[in-house]
Amino acid sequence: MEKDKLEYTLMIRQPDFISGELVRQAQEQVQSKKPNPLLGEITFGAMQDGLCVEILHIGSYDDEPASFAKMAQFAAAHGLRRTGDYHREIYLSNANRVEPCRRKTILRCPVEPVSPGSMEK
Repeated sequence: MEKDKLEYTLMIRQPDFISGELVRQAQEQVQSKKPNPLLGEITFGAMQDGLCVEILHIGSYDDEPASFAKMAQFAAAHGLRRTGDYHREIYLSNANRVEPCRRKTILRCPVEPVSPGSMEK
């Protein structure tokens, strides 16, 4: 994997009382006081991942492939497969304050049943 070719989206979870309108108003206020061309790229929305396999990865970001391999083994053992290369990384540790070997990251991959009906009880 070539890190310089990764595509990513930065997200920040918002409390329930934050609305799209409130975000738009804040963008307008900031733009009028301190213009920034990137402000227009900020979007607000909800996300739904659906069926996923996830793991708590502890360690360096460079060591994540071992955790992805464990997730693949788990998925295969449960009749699941990844729906693509897409995944989420949820950082639980501040990378500026925690040494790499102690960083905690949730890795989450969307999956689907290998065959129709394989997830039915």
